[in-house]
Amino acid sequence: MDEGDRRGDHPPAADHDREPEGGPPHHRDREPEGGPPRRRDRRAPAGGRGPQRTPRLAARYADEFNLPFRNVSETAEAFERVVEAQERIGRGRDGRAPLVLSAGVVVAIGRDDAQARRRAAPLHVPSALPPEDPVIGSPARLVDRIGEFAAIGATRVHLRLIDFNDLDHLELIAAEVLPQLGPA
Repeated sequence: MDEGDRRGDHPPAADHDREPEGGPPHHRDREPEGGPPRRRDRRAPAGGRGPQRTPRLAARYADEFNLPFRNVSETAEAFERVVEAQERIGRGRDGRAPLVLSAGVVVAIGRDDAQARRRAAPLHVPSALPPEDPVIGSPARLVDRIGEFAAIGATRVHLRLIDFNDLDHLELIAAEVLPQLGPA
């Protein structure tokens, strides 16, 4: 018994075990009259580099598979594993839409090389995180990288900006990159 239990600050254990408001989860997912499950209003993404379990879990449960911050070759290999897993379980033939395939890209672009290098400076700090494959340079380099991901099946690309206060960076992407990508 911890100090909070002795003072009575915590509700009795039985309160933790009661059903959440609306009943158990399988009742909350149905219409009040017991009709079909409600439509989900949010996506269920999955991602990662696992070679076996990750593709199986994504194919079975996710709406989107994302491999962030890896190079195009590694991303293509992961996409292939996920597509194969979808085919093995019959996704698509069972009425579910195929997974959306997406990639993530760290972005440090500029109107000139000096501006791009300044934005990329934080990327050169040693980190315990896995190495990333950033796009550093001109807006055209980012357009090219997005095109490479599209060529391997990505229909969505998530961009990671390093400095959230650098609104000029976001404006540059909006003005120089987005118009080259076509309709959403």
